[in-house]
Amino acid sequence: MQASSDLSLLSLIGHASFPVQVIMLLLFSASVLSWTFIFSKRAALRRAAEQTRRFEDDFWAGGDLTVLQQAIASRRNEHGALARIFDAGMTEFVKARRSSSRGDTLLDAPRRAMNAALQREMDGLESHLNFLASTGSVSPYVGLLGTVWGIMHAFMGLSTMQQATLAAVAPGIAEALIATAIGLFAAIPAVLAYNRYTSQIDRLSIRFESFVEEFLNILQRQVH
Repeated sequence: MQASSDLSLLSLIGHASFPVQVIMLLLFSASVLSWTFIFSKRAALRRAAEQTRRFEDDFWAGGDLTVLQQAIASRRNEHGALARIFDAGMTEFVKARRSSSRGDTLLDAPRRAMNAALQREMDGLESHLNFLASTGSVSPYVGLLGTVWGIMHAFMGLSTMQQATLAAVAPGIAEALIATAIGLFAAIPAVLAYNRYTSQIDRLSIRFESFVEEFLNILQRQVH
């Protein structure tokens, strides 16, 4: 029972050397932040996909674009990223027509406005992904650093013993390996989430870019 208690997880963490404990704390903090970003990003992407679907349904329903823009302008945050891209383009198109622009130059301002709005929306969707990527790539090495330090500390402790046994060095090695385990616990979910969310964001980006081109074609037909 005593051996089992000494080799419990909390006991091993508590008896680890100070540098290893600091590394464990850093990895645990990175893991908590990663899970926070994972859940928040999951909700944000699901909301963005649903808002995009609803706006596409409204847009392709064939109603008056001016009426649709007025409905979006009153509650821009509720209609989603694609609606804000549309609003930016439509606003610049109306301004250009009032200034008596002609031909293809009439579409230059809406094109630039929608491209700028698209980039802003993509920056928002991609927020915190860099942290997940960094956590996924760096955490295993940080955990390995803690393991190497812990094992080195354990073997250095053997120099003060008259008789070196496996029982004497086992707790030190076990507590050192916990650092690697925590590093992997932080890295694996971060890598999986990063890959999944990057794929979802790429699909949304393609939908946004396709809409911009289709909307410009509609505006061009109105011009001519």
